[in-house]
Amino acid sequence: MTTAAAEIATQDEERAVSAPLVTQSLFLDGAAIGEHMVVVGERGHILVSRDAGVTWTQAEVPTRATLTGVSLYDLTRGWAVGHDAIILRTRDGGLSWEMVYSAPEEERPLLDVWFENAEHGVAVGAYGYFLETRDGGDTWQPREISDNDHHLNHIAAASSQRLYIAAEAGTVYRSDDAGRSWGELASPYEGSFFGTLPVGEQRVYLYGLRGHLFRSDDAGVNWRPIGTRTQSLLTSGIRIHGNGVLFTGMGGTVLFGEDDGRSVRALQRADRLGVAGALDAGDGTIVVFGEFGVKRLTRSQLEPLQ
Repeated sequence: MTTAAAEIATQDEERAVSAPLVTQSLFLDGAAIGEHMVVVGERGHILVSRDAGVTWTQAEVPTRATLTGVSLYDLTRGWAVGHDAIILRTRDGGLSWEMVYSAPEEERPLLDVWFENAEHGVAVGAYGYFLETRDGGDTWQPREISDNDHHLNHIAAASSQRLYIAAEAGTVYRSDDAGRSWGELASPYEGSFFGTLPVGEQRVYLYGLRGHLFRSDDAGVNWRPIGTRTQSLLTSGIRIHGNGVLFTGMGGTVLFGEDDGRSVRALQRADRLGVAGALDAGDGTIVVFGEFGVKRLTRSQLEPLQ
């Protein structure tokens, strides 16, 4: 083991996470690059795992505000956002964070964050809140992307240029130039959307209130519904096992994409606690997080949706 690796291992051991933090805290978002995972949530809690969620290390964080979104650019650099319009930055893979932006006077939480590269990034939030940086997060500038003030709930990339924002009141936006300009897509539903899951340049899933899930094969021009057998709010979507897809929701809902994602198999956690999101552990296991903390699961640990 190199000296640097030994120092990191020692830091991880010194910051060993207590069981209550892993099993009782509310975690709202997560990001992963291979086995390297970061989850964020209430009271500024951030956990880091280097073994696909088997063990967790608690990060040093300069806030107690609830954190709602996290993005990793590589194994060292990442950003997290949350209430009080807080933006945090890490340069050591998530073990420590610095505050680079805060605007509690705005009274608008930030809800998600995305970075095109190490310099250009976007944070989105309530009431149309849209912030952009072109210097790695040192400074942030507000922008308006629409005449309305709908909550911007989630931002996701189909490629380095094509982005989607899921918003409230049946609103979804697309950018084809890395966020420089935005257009509103025709919506298949009037209720709020909480996320999109792009799969390649053309296919994208859209999900939100009351179990509504839609698929487009032409970059959001046309949508078709996918039956989910649930009316629970859908909270997140990820790719698993190559071309597979998975969606999570309240009431312990977990939806596995079948037949190339044209339909889903509905399962749920036995405790019915809300699942805010999931990360693919890459070994047939998923790491889920939400009202129950964070936990590794297999399909055999879930039951059919009643």
